[in-house]
Formats: sequence, structure tokens, C-alpha cells
Amino acid sequence: MSEGYPMRINKYLALKNYATRRGADELIEKNQVLINGRFAVLGDKVMENDVVEVRKGKKPLNYVYYAYHKPVGIVTLAPQRDEKSIEDMVDLKDVFPVGRLDKESSGLIILTNDGRITDRLLNPKHDHEKEYIVETRDKLRNNFQEKMEAGVDIGDYVTGKCKVNILGEKKFSVILGEGKRHQIRRMCVALFAEVKTLKRVRVMNIKLEKLAPNSFRKIEGEELNIFLKSLGLLG
Repeated sequence: MSEGYPMRINKYLALKNYATRRGADELIEKNQVLINGRFAVLGDKVMENDVVEVRKGKKPLNYVYYAYHKPVGIVTLAPQRDEKSIEDMVDLKDVFPVGRLDKESSGLIILTNDGRITDRLLNPKHDHEKEYIVETRDKLRNNFQEKMEAGVDIGDYVTGKCKVNILGEKKFSVILGEGKRHQIRRMCVALFAEVKTLKRVRVMNIKLEKLAPNSFRKIEGEELNIFLKSLGLLG
């Protein structure tokens, strides 16, 4: 049996970026979710091979976009036991996080109700830049930048080229166009430098800047226009 299944339908829909868990429950109550051709009910569980269909009807009248500073210790989605997720921390209704940051990482997460941007932003074929500031427990070796930029064998994958800027003997920034699970941490371990802190400070043209942990701001105006145009959603 695949890990995580059977899975509650609202958790499944949240993981698939259809809605928050509360938003998923509302869709179910409105008979807008089907499992293998039948209407889902609250509390239903699904298996990995089940066919889940979401009929949202009309698109939202207004798409909204927020930049959120995820603190260390908060999971992006699907909290376990005593964990808290972004949804638990943020007083925003019917938005979901696009992409993930692991529990021990912090920084920029985009929250939205616009499902159109998920694949356009996260699919590696689009190669959208994401920038991180990393502190390590070990001093960076003399060839760290060269090795990191050329691509690193992390066991099951060789990373693509990236841009690294050395900021100190134990600190650097890195710009990636891809996003494998725990990629930066695995790259650093392969190059003999364990990560101490990792913060995402930019996604495309959206910057974290001085946004405090567990705070959010609305993305709008020219910043939003540039973002959506780069994703092919504005002419």
C-alpha cells in the first residue's frame, strides 16, 4: 500500500492544491466532489488509484495572491500529530500554498486561490527562478561554488546548473530553476557542508524582503502583472 493511503478526501484535495481542507469540506457539502463517479461525503477516504473529480463550477470572481513568510517549525500542508500548517497560522480564507518548504526551512510561500498557476510555477520545464539564503554548519570548501554551480549528484538525480554567490565562510545564496525534494540540503551534504538554516527569499519577481515571519502581504499592481505575465497568464 502506498504511503499515506487511504487518505481523507479533504487532505487529498489540499495536497493536490484544489483547496484548503476547510475549502475542500465546503466543496464536498456542495456536491462538487466525486470519487469514482459518486458524490463524496465528509469523512470519505480515497486510495491512490481512485478517480477524484472536482466540479468547481464558475471560476472565482476575484483571484487573490499573497506573499507569506513561513516560519521554521511550520509545515506547508498536512500537519501530523502536534504540528501546525500554514492554514492553521494564517487568517486567510480559501487560499492554498503553491509549492512547499520543509518544516525546518523558512521564507517565501505564495498563497492564492488561483489553481492555474500551480503547474506553470512548479513544473521544472518552465525553469522559473527561486532564490535561497543558506547558512551551513561547516566552512565552505574552496571549490564549493564551482561544484554547486556545475550540478551535484545527490544520489538519485544530478541537479541542473545553478547560480551561487558566496556571502561568507559559512553562508551563500543560490538561485535554482528546479525544486527536487530537499534539493539544497542534499546538494550541501554531497559537498561536505550540512545546512544550518535555509530561507527562500525570492520566487521569480516576488521578494520576501523585510516581511516578518508568519506575516503576509498582498501581491498586486505592477508586481502582480509582471508575475502573471511571466507565467503566461497576461498578454
